[in-house]
Amino acid sequence: MTSEDREYGAVSRRPVEDEVDVVAEDTQKTADDGKGKKKGSFWKELPVLVVVALVLALIIKTFVIQAFYIPSESMENTLLTNDRVLVNKLVYRVRDIERGDVVVFSGVDSWDPEVPIEEPSNPVAGFFRWVGTAFGVVPGEKDYIKRVIGVAGDTVKCCDAQGRVTVNGVPLDEGYLYPGDVPSQSFFEAKVEEGRLWVMGDHRLVSLDSRSHLGDPGGGTIPVDKVIGRAFVIVWPFSRATTLPIPDTFGQPALKAAAALGGATPLLAGFTGAVPLVLWRRRRLSRR
Repeated sequence: MTSEDREYGAVSRRPVEDEVDVVAEDTQKTADDGKGKKKGSFWKELPVLVVVALVLALIIKTFVIQAFYIPSESMENTLLTNDRVLVNKLVYRVRDIERGDVVVFSGVDSWDPEVPIEEPSNPVAGFFRWVGTAFGVVPGEKDYIKRVIGVAGDTVKCCDAQGRVTVNGVPLDEGYLYPGDVPSQSFFEAKVEEGRLWVMGDHRLVSLDSRSHLGDPGGGTIPVDKVIGRAFVIVWPFSRATTLPIPDTFGQPALKAAAALGGATPLLAGFTGAVPLVLWRRRRLSRR
């Protein structure tokens, strides 16, 4: 520094090149620190994300939609063994269960399982089985899937002269049955009481459905409050992905008319009994 510089208070500076090097080193160090923090933050947040995802999935499974695993042949060819279906748990809050619906229901304390399932050997295995059942990876021990044939007030019978199942005297054209199956190997007639359903599998030859439980309380029918929801789509395998609509045979005008008439039967019976009473009373009044 020269005497002139000292006189005017000049301050010595590093060369510009040195400043650039220092800034570059500081920037690189900050970037490295940022990467380290991001990596550390990700691994810390990962368990939280997993837990949140599981909780949300369980909430959806409990109240909205649940996946179910098909363990048996009882619904072939509509549903094949190892198919996965989604079940809508909200639909029956906005409409009644209809004939032709494919429903999943609980058979706890009633029906025996169609496919024997071994009990988990330890609590850890039990936990993983519970998770697998919740997400449709393994079958539930007491969950069943069948097609609704009769609802409250219906009389379901087999068979008519052509060997068909009838509902309130109206024959069903069951094109969804397993190829070569007959509508039923055994004859039956059942009146479906209030709050109950008559259900059958599409593979009638192997399905253990309402026909197999005629001697049980309810005469083979299942309680409506045991229905978990309606299976509405196959999601796995992808090659079989499709919806599960109600077959056209359940939309027959004659079947709907028979159902409406069945619902009106008590009212009609009341009118039928009241008319003679009214006529008798009018005769008595006219004689006075």
